[in-house]
Order: sequence, then C-alpha cells, then structure tokens
Amino acid sequence: MTPDHAGQPYPSAAATIEAFATHVNRGKVATFEALGLELIMGDRVGSRFRDAFDGRWLYNCHCNGGVFNLGHRNPAVSGAVREAMDHLDVGNHHLVSGWRAKLAQRLAATTGGRLPGVVFGVGGGEANDLAIKVALAHTGRPGIISAVGGYHGHTGLSMAAGDPEYRDPFGPNLPFFSQVPFNDLAAMDAAVGDDTAAVLLEPIPATLGMPIPGAGYLTGVERICRDRGACLIIDEVQTGLGRTGTVWYCEQEGVRPDIVTTGKGLSGGIYPISATLMTSELHAFFDDHPFVHVSTFGGAELGCVAGLAALDVIESPGFLARVQEVGARFEDAFADLPFDLRRRGLFMGFKFPGAGDGMAAARDVITAGVFAVFANNDTSTLQFLPPLTVSDDEVDDIIAIVRATFG
Repeated sequence: MTPDHAGQPYPSAAATIEAFATHVNRGKVATFEALGLELIMGDRVGSRFRDAFDGRWLYNCHCNGGVFNLGHRNPAVSGAVREAMDHLDVGNHHLVSGWRAKLAQRLAATTGGRLPGVVFGVGGGEANDLAIKVALAHTGRPGIISAVGGYHGHTGLSMAAGDPEYRDPFGPNLPFFSQVPFNDLAAMDAAVGDDTAAVLLEPIPATLGMPIPGAGYLTGVERICRDRGACLIIDEVQTGLGRTGTVWYCEQEGVRPDIVTTGKGLSGGIYPISATLMTSELHAFFDDHPFVHVSTFGGAELGCVAGLAALDVIESPGFLARVQEVGARFEDAFADLPFDLRRRGLFMGFKFPGAGDGMAAARDVITAGVFAVFANNDTSTLQFLPPLTVSDDEVDDIIAIVRATFG
C-alpha cells in the first residue's frame, strides 16, 4: 500500500484510529477520545512534528520523556546510522564487539571512570531490571526500596519497584519490594535495613510531577546506603544525558551512586538502546557469570553508532551551558504564570493548584500548538521537556504560546 498523509499507511484518521483500536490498544484510543486528543504523528523534524491528517504542526515539549532530547531525526545521529547501515546490522550479542566496547568506554568516561562497567539493553525498564539483579546478586539480600509514585519501567523487577497502578492489575506483587515517600529522609532511614539490597530512585521523579529533591536528600540516602551495605541505584533514564544541564543530574547533587541507568535520549530517538553503568566491584559479578544475562538486541551495533553520535552532540563545546541558559529563559518567561515551575535545566514541570489541572493544561496547550503531557502520578502537573536543541526563535515561539494559553 502506498502511504497517504505524511507517511501514514491508512487513508484517513478514522481508519487509522479504528485499526489501532482493533489490533493494538482500544483502551488507549478511548482515553484519548475522552481527553479530546485525537492526534496522529506524521512528519517530524527538529523541535516539531505534524498531525498526519489535519496538517497542524506542534512543538514537541514532551519529547517522549527525553527520547527526542536532540530533536526529531537529528541529522548527526540519523546520518551516522544511515552510513553505518551500509556495513552493520544489530550484530551478535554473544560476541566481542568493538562498537559496544567504544560506547561503553564513552559512557564510563562521563562518570569520571567511577562507573566503568556497562551492560546494554533495549529500554529503561530492562536497564533497571539488570540493576536490581546485580544488586541482589552482589549483596545476597532480597530487599528493594523505591519511592512512592516513582516509575522505573514495565518489566518484571522494574515494575515491582514502581507504582501499584502499573503492577496490581497483573496479580500478586513480588515480595521484598517496598516504597517510601520521596524527599522523606527519615522514612528512608527507617526503611533501609540488613535485608536491603538496594535503594532505587529517580533523582527527580518525572511521573510523580518532577518534585525537586530537598537539599541533602540524595546525599543523605547515599550515606544511609553506605552505612548499611546497600547499593544505591540512580535511575537517570529521563534526567540523564544533558536534560538537566549536566550529563547526569547526580553530578549536581554530589551523589556517587553504585549504579546509574540510562536510556531514552541515548539513541537520539533513532535506534533503541539503554545501558546500566556500575562500579568495578559490582561489574566483577560478570567475571564468573559471563553469560548469565543476555539481551539479543541490547547494545545492537547500529544502536551503539546512534549512541556514540548522540554523545558527540551532548559533549560538544557549549552544549550543556546552552541547556542551562535556555532553561533560565523559560523560567524568567513563566515567572508570573499561574503554576509553580519545577526546573533543573530543561527538565520542567508546571505544578498547578488543583488535582487534574495538569490534564486540562495538557489539552489546552496541545490545542494551542505545543505538545506536552501531564504527570500520571500527579495529575496537577504538566511535564514540559522541550528538545535540548531548540533554537532561540523556537524558544520565543513556545514562550508566546504558553503565555497566551495560561497568562
């Protein structure tokens, strides 16, 4: 079939929606219809994408949680993968790979060599699964502690560490997983004990509405883990790779985790890849068990090419300083609007007064031409993540739209 309308394989929005509902997810379609968000992504480039059927262009200020940190179809990443496809494919996960070695070396360098061991996956959930497995193996303990309202993926162990909304529908929960309120150091102190293998935290939990950690909270959690022999896992799947103005947000807090997980922005939105970075001590587990964890498409060589190209962009001179500069411009422009701005770099949340206000805000701002979504575990908050590559003119345009919508 020759695709119609911005590369879409169906001739109309109605046909597309019906096929999706029938074969993919009817409940999702019903939810979008109830919210008045019947939007089908078509052409996409840079900071924007187009509705495939009504032709309307929208600024992408959700970026799929950071997948499109470098914008849609970033030419540096797309060009590198396009060239690599002339001589590479996914490779073989059982064999030594120079591409996996090179990306692992580059990722380790972003931590100053503190986390030299790298294991690749396909998505953030798989990266967090592996982090939990390594912590369990290393400590010989069963307990995993995470934050109420946090999100770490939909796979088995990562789902067990997440919100009950995502795991209860599937039946009994795994034992030894517990949660405490985020930003409550006393609750964490009471929870971590001799049976705790690891504490798993997003440094700024996106799905919880981007609450900024209080001064000393994350370093306090690190101290508790050190004192009691537990591992500290920091989930930087959304906050990492430049989104907050540094490669890793934990740099800003002076925190030294045992494990950092990353995904989303690592591929530049071109090829799925994620990674679990860990200390030499934890990584030594694979010396004795080299084939105990495998991922057929984890660290696919085309994905490694994408990751290397993405790091080239993120580590280019002035890139992170500009993220901080643009974030400050947004903060100044939004100072008098009727929400509290939660921000680190270009990781932003608009906290409105009432429950559900973030849902209404999402509908209003999408109608106005900026795509953003609410935080599912705090529906008073609108998540706002423009591409890190957004231009000055685009910043002005986005600010104008937001101010006209909420001013």
